[in-house]
Amino acid sequence: MRFAPLAAIAAICATQAYGLDALKQAQIEQDLKAFKTSPTTFMNRHIEKKLEDGTAAPVYNLWGINAVTNKDFVTARDQGRSKFCTVHDGVPVCLGEIEPGKAPFGENDKAEDLVDNPESMVSHLRDMDGLRKAKLSESPWSDTYWPIYMGQLGARYADNDYPSSGDWKENSDYVKQHSAVNFFNHENSTSLDTLSPAEKYDLLVGNLDLDFTKANWNAGKQFYDAHGEVESWMGLCHGWSPAAYMLERPTTAITVVAADGHTELKFYPSDIKALATSLWANVRTPSRFIGGRCDTKEPQQDENGRIVDDQCFDTNPGTWHEAIVNQIGRNHRAFVMDATFDYEVWNQPVYAYDYTYFNPSTGKAVDSLQAATVRLSDFSDDKFSKYRSENAVSVVGINMDVTYVRETQPSHRATDKAANDALNTVSYEYDVELDSHGKIVGGEWYGNEHPDFLWTPPAGYKARSNADKYATGDWSGDHGMNASWQRAGAAGGKVGQPLGKVVETLITLSRAGI
Repeated sequence: MRFAPLAAIAAICATQAYGLDALKQAQIEQDLKAFKTSPTTFMNRHIEKKLEDGTAAPVYNLWGINAVTNKDFVTARDQGRSKFCTVHDGVPVCLGEIEPGKAPFGENDKAEDLVDNPESMVSHLRDMDGLRKAKLSESPWSDTYWPIYMGQLGARYADNDYPSSGDWKENSDYVKQHSAVNFFNHENSTSLDTLSPAEKYDLLVGNLDLDFTKANWNAGKQFYDAHGEVESWMGLCHGWSPAAYMLERPTTAITVVAADGHTELKFYPSDIKALATSLWANVRTPSRFIGGRCDTKEPQQDENGRIVDDQCFDTNPGTWHEAIVNQIGRNHRAFVMDATFDYEVWNQPVYAYDYTYFNPSTGKAVDSLQAATVRLSDFSDDKFSKYRSENAVSVVGINMDVTYVRETQPSHRATDKAANDALNTVSYEYDVELDSHGKIVGGEWYGNEHPDFLWTPPAGYKARSNADKYATGDWSGDHGMNASWQRAGAAGGKVGQPLGKVVETLITLSRAGI
């Protein structure tokens, strides 16, 4: 099995003259005028996301009204970081807390801790001028975040009678009353087809105790027993977001033989994506990580609305700019960002960017780096003057459109392709600080809604369950698995970990159209 080669997701950088779009220019200048008129109001504005056609993205608010109103999502999001903040084989993750003096880069705020090939990364803004626009040749694939209240991979999303309720218990009771084993024993192909991804996996590896399915449902039981409900935002976004570009896209529905050697099971692209998501969510993997940790619901702001709490300033915009240009534009590989709290589930794979300049002093949108550069000694109306890096001699204004992949609902669609992905675009305004050599040394956000933390697994890493090493030999899908694969698959399933070998084989078969 193999992961998506870099060539398959190579970046396509713009080669045409950039030029300022009139509407974009007007919007930037309108924003900067609003910023100068009332900085606090502008800094605390809500940044609207847009769909591919340019219209406003709908707000589904997966966090729940109470979580947003009370800002409980802040604590929940901070707790969620622990799912990918680990150390594995000496590879650092969450490299430490943010140090004081947030305008210069902090210890956990260095682009080289995120990007591939950090020894060759570009840090001078003038050297990035030819990389002002880039996108991957194919977007990371969309998937649901497999919410816990729906049973994660235990959700029978294709069963018309499945309640799909907001109540975890109602969903769980339905599955208990309609056992997958009964369908399997009676070889009811129609019923088998509508089983959940977890149930299909259990039958594939010959585990009629359905331990993998139980593990998926038990994830919600602990919350339900303790609180009487399961929050809607809880799910596997921390698994979907890296799996969406670390593993190739399943493209075709496939039929494989169950462990009994004769029963056929149909896996749709959504089923295979689900298993990939679960693998990356439940197996500890190394990650490169930068950004702040903030669990303060009301961080202190200054007279201009700028957050002064060191730990809540989040990723410095200079770090952000270096990271996205180097990772997407030069290294041709995605990464994951926290795209703010509203309807996203906060881990979103980044697909593309496109930026232009503005002059921070005049508030005018411009098309050249030279016209956008302002010496700090000449910048008398700098709202962020007391936060500037001691090495900064000039600043450059940047407006960047960032396109990322968002969630979709699973389906029994027989094929999957990039056109089925859901994309959102958000626009961020910030400036970057340059030293006397033109190197980026810091920056300031022109809005408090911006990327919080950024992370990615190392290129080429393969997620493996603890039981994978016990699966020996091969499995081609046209016959039942051998005993070692069955035993390993069942063992991993008990702790919610599908075999990486099974997931990769299913993807290979799907891409071959078998």
